[in-house]
Amino acid sequence: MSIELPLNIEQIKELLPHRYPFLLLDRVTDYTAGESIRGYKNVSANEQLFQGHFPDNAIFPGVLICEALAQLTAVYGFLTTGNRPEDGYLYLFAGLDNVKFKRQVVPGDRLDLEVQFVSERRGMYKVTGTASVDGQLAASASILCAERKV
Repeated sequence: MSIELPLNIEQIKELLPHRYPFLLLDRVTDYTAGESIRGYKNVSANEQLFQGHFPDNAIFPGVLICEALAQLTAVYGFLTTGNRPEDGYLYLFAGLDNVKFKRQVVPGDRLDLEVQFVSERRGMYKVTGTASVDGQLAASASILCAERKV
């Protein structure tokens, strides 16, 4: 698969089944096979989730930061293997360990995401992910992602 970076939102939608409001990647900016992938999500005050989390003190939920990292991991899987959704492939969030939240993410922030490859065995990818804002670590986690043919 030929990779032309950056991947824009339409190219990301070709790989991931997620759609608004649950597609949490806006751009994939860097990819190195066997090593890492980087991207970002622009956090906007217009997002529906801020009606309830929290209306008077908007904070992007930590669980969605983890989901954004998992979505970036799925893109990593597609780019690494060359598999495509139209051939029946899907990458599923399979595990999360060592999660740490270091700073709040709020509307107006650009959430920079990075996933570092750790290992792959029988379609199970282990990665470490970090999310940061303006160079400050917001969250980190170890993630398991399962490749499945559906």
